[in-house]
Amino acid sequence: MNDALLFISALFSLHWMMRRISTIALTALLAFFSGNFVLAQSDSGEQYRPLLHFTPVRGWMNDPNGLVLNQGVYHLFYQHYPDGNKWGPMHWGHATSSDMLHWQHRPIALYPDSLGYIFSGSAVVDKNNTSGFGSKEKPALVAIYTYHDAKAAEAGKINYQTQGIAYSLDNGKSWTKYAKNPVLMNPGIIDFRDPKVSWYAAGKKWVMALAVKDHIEFYSSANLKNWQKESAFGETIGAHGGVWECPDLFPLTIAGKQQWVLIVNINPGGPNGGSATQYFVGSFDGKTFTPHDTETRWLDDGPDNYAGVTFDNTSKRRLFIGWMSNWLYGQDVPTTRWRSATTLPRELNLLSVEGKPLVASMPAREIRVLEKTSKTGDGFRSFNQWLQANRDSLFRLDFTIPTRDFSMVISNDKGQQLTWGYEAGSNQLFIDRSASGNTGFNADFGKKVFASRKSKKDVVRLTCIVDRSSIELYADDGLTVMTAIFFPDQTFTKLAVATGETKGAWRASTLKPAVGKAGK
Repeated sequence: MNDALLFISALFSLHWMMRRISTIALTALLAFFSGNFVLAQSDSGEQYRPLLHFTPVRGWMNDPNGLVLNQGVYHLFYQHYPDGNKWGPMHWGHATSSDMLHWQHRPIALYPDSLGYIFSGSAVVDKNNTSGFGSKEKPALVAIYTYHDAKAAEAGKINYQTQGIAYSLDNGKSWTKYAKNPVLMNPGIIDFRDPKVSWYAAGKKWVMALAVKDHIEFYSSANLKNWQKESAFGETIGAHGGVWECPDLFPLTIAGKQQWVLIVNINPGGPNGGSATQYFVGSFDGKTFTPHDTETRWLDDGPDNYAGVTFDNTSKRRLFIGWMSNWLYGQDVPTTRWRSATTLPRELNLLSVEGKPLVASMPAREIRVLEKTSKTGDGFRSFNQWLQANRDSLFRLDFTIPTRDFSMVISNDKGQQLTWGYEAGSNQLFIDRSASGNTGFNADFGKKVFASRKSKKDVVRLTCIVDRSSIELYADDGLTVMTAIFFPDQTFTKLAVATGETKGAWRASTLKPAVGKAGK
């Protein structure tokens, strides 16, 4: 009987190995024909595929992982199931860029192994060679991630999530998993995942923020291999409509004073239903995070920004990318070959509102490079003239308008439309996708969604970026943000001021796609 079990186990291992080899070979073949992994989507014939936002070539994608800048290269890893367009055994997909816009697809970085699927995590540059994986002359790139043991979960165990590490000595081209994984065992908690690691210079140590069911736990390490618990935060603070996931802890400066920001993603329990990203501002002493207050604040009030984290090793800039979808319907949206996109890269800063430091996010300045045609004006008579001359599904608009009712609509020849704007009575921004096309895959998808302005100023500064099947709204220099996806049967190419205010300064730009031609 033991020999039979050993034989079956060997067959399973051989099948798994051959399946991985086949996947690698297919990836390499596709890479060859698409020109060194150049992102190929603009001519793919897939009507919903963005022209500006990152998407996988094929298969399922959710959380961005391991965001890091190394040797002038931005790395985007992401939760990926290459064999289907719904969530499955998680891998780490991989793409690289010099500007966070023109992405090149790379081979899958991390595959599932005997310890489990590869769930979310982070990546760091080990400049001081604390791990011993590299050297000070040639620092290792180290990934820290969650192992999810699906077999243990199915067997009813509760300690099936642990933390592992892997390292690369060639800037992410190849990876070696640490032989003594896992480096952080599970003490007996069902949700124990998503490690976000950074170097805490004042204490000369690594700090990990880890999502643990309904709160965040902080751990520290001198070498990325041995971790000790320092503290816990949030069990009775913030939004608790669902499980806490994908944390991030980092410093930002306002008025010459350093503050600490803790990002916590939650699903469900978002302000417009489903998943969303909350944040706290406070202090951190290397062990304990202490918030300034207990108010619940959202980094993005729209329905489609989740699991977002920031890049490591970007010096004085704090750059953020999120998953542009929602667990309410993310697996059911009407795309086939691929599923899901990331948000645009955003730069985070702190702004003071009534004496309180709040996180503001705006499109990264690199996006300006993509402007194809631009025009500025004052008043919407001249703006309407620009509209008549430009029909494009990829554009950026910047407005400064009085706080009066205002709305805009983008539409197509089928009568489908997306409307967004501002309602002065409630001081709220809104996005209405009820008539935007295909909404029937989820009962909540088509509802009108709102976001209360965090600014009390008597003018609204509004930036919106539309990319074929998504809109990102940034109000008041990024204090209030909304992101939403939509799926029209025909591309929206008509844009109009629908109602309300006719005065205001504006700047309009059509944008160049950030992707290459589709491979044959």
